Amino acid sequence: MSDYKLWGRAGWGSAIVEAQLVWYGLPFTFEPLDDLFKSPDARARLEKVNPLAQVPTLVMPDGTVMSESAAITLLLADLTAKDSLVPAPGAPERAKFLRWLVFIVANIYPTFTYADDPSRFVSVGAARDPFRAATDAYAQRLWRQIESEAGNPWFLGDRFSALDIYVDVMTRWRPKRGWFETETPRLFAIARRADQVPKLTDVWKRNFPAT
Repeated sequence: MSDYKLWGRAGWGSAIVEAQLVWYGLPFTFEPLDDLFKSPDARARLEKVNPLAQVPTLVMPDGTVMSESAAITLLLADLTAKDSLVPAPGAPERAKFLRWLVFIVANIYPTFTYADDPSRFVSVGAARDPFRAATDAYAQRLWRQIESEAGNPWFLGDRFSALDIYVDVMTRWRPKRGWFETETPRLFAIARRADQVPKLTDVWKRNFPAT
């Protein structure tokens, strides 16, 4: 079997897919990229594979190019025929899993796209900081909504899932773990447990060496 090829950057959204590839034991190579927002060369490299220059981009063994982390999450579960990260059709947790997977990628993930570099969306310099602050405040409201649905010890309750991988990675981003510990303690506890999952500790070390 040929390897998968994951294009990404340490600490970025590719960590979510990397964790799943490792979880399933799928062979892959990692193609590291410089910051796409600062390096035209990095963007040009990725555009040759995925014209949208998205991270993560996953090239399948047959050459098919996949993007969108949620789509990759569902596809890997299908291809491996395993339900250890994605509840199978008919499982009682399936509806909740799909609802919150799509909610996270459709609502929270874009707030980083907008607020990480407001200059790409706001032409007036003086308006950029207020734009970022408003976007971050909106994201925090969304996280509090997710907090109200989080189970224990994992998001879905007794079973670990890809949602816990998303929580682990995304709580390391702005507003950072300290905010989550205070404002969304259930999500913080899930992230801390996920930090200790033996299969994934090396993934976290590679992507977040300073934490």
